[in-house]
Amino acid sequence: MRVGVAVDEFLRYCAVERQLSPHTIEAYTADLKEFGRYLREDPLVSSINEETLAGYLVDLLESRKLAFGTVRCRFACLRAFVRRLAKAGSLTDPFAKWQLQLPKRKRLPRSLSRPEVSMLLASFAVSKAAGKRASHTFVAARLMIATGIRVGELCRISAQDVVSDGGAIRIYGKGARERIVYISDSSLRADLVEIVACHREQGRLAGSLFLNRRGAPLRPQSMRLVLRRQYEQKNGRRITPHMLRHTAATLLMERGVDIRFVQRLLGHSSIATTEIYTHVSDEALRSTLERADVLAQVAA
Repeated sequence: MRVGVAVDEFLRYCAVERQLSPHTIEAYTADLKEFGRYLREDPLVSSINEETLAGYLVDLLESRKLAFGTVRCRFACLRAFVRRLAKAGSLTDPFAKWQLQLPKRKRLPRSLSRPEVSMLLASFAVSKAAGKRASHTFVAARLMIATGIRVGELCRISAQDVVSDGGAIRIYGKGARERIVYISDSSLRADLVEIVACHREQGRLAGSLFLNRRGAPLRPQSMRLVLRRQYEQKNGRRITPHMLRHTAATLLMERGVDIRFVQRLLGHSSIATTEIYTHVSDEALRSTLERADVLAQVAA
């Protein structure tokens, strides 16, 4: 089997059988395209060995001068691709004897502070008091901050995934995993119920819950553009949908929510992924130290 054919089969497997998100499929496609560029020709998959991996590493680091994090992502995709081929008997797994060893810098997730969250929400020109309905993007932003759902998960929500009182939503996450997120804010619940009612009146409960200004299903890129327009252009700081996810986790940890509950809410398969948020709760650390006030206790 040629590498090109194997790549196409692997991407179909990831999309259909593993039910990976379109964003992940897009990333895998780009990563494997880069590997194909390095190979230049379209060799047999059986020709991929330890020397191939070592040469590709040198190409990425010395010729392309990519960052360590980018290189690790490329090799994570390549490892999944190669191991599937090895499992099918198409080649001997070169990763069995060769391991990628690069310095790993643990980067803290970027999140918004409480004042920044307030400014973001205030930047949406919505006046419920004036009788206007909350825009779908405004409700979507609040939902992401309240629950930490991914932007891809947000865009996959249909009206029938929302319970009747707006207090819970069924989320379809990575790897075809489902979970329930709960909404505690009464205003957000009311807005969700209102949006569902509009869909019900128009007979489209199976369609996307959130729509853009043209009435088409909201897409991840649309949400990115909305955040850029609503906040970045006014306040100068770049905000992405994923930062809202990080913000939700950070705010929950600062409020003392058990990390296992945060893990379940975010849909992390491993609690190790959630543990990074224990290192970013600076506000919780500051307030705790103020309450402790060690010097004041000693002086007393």
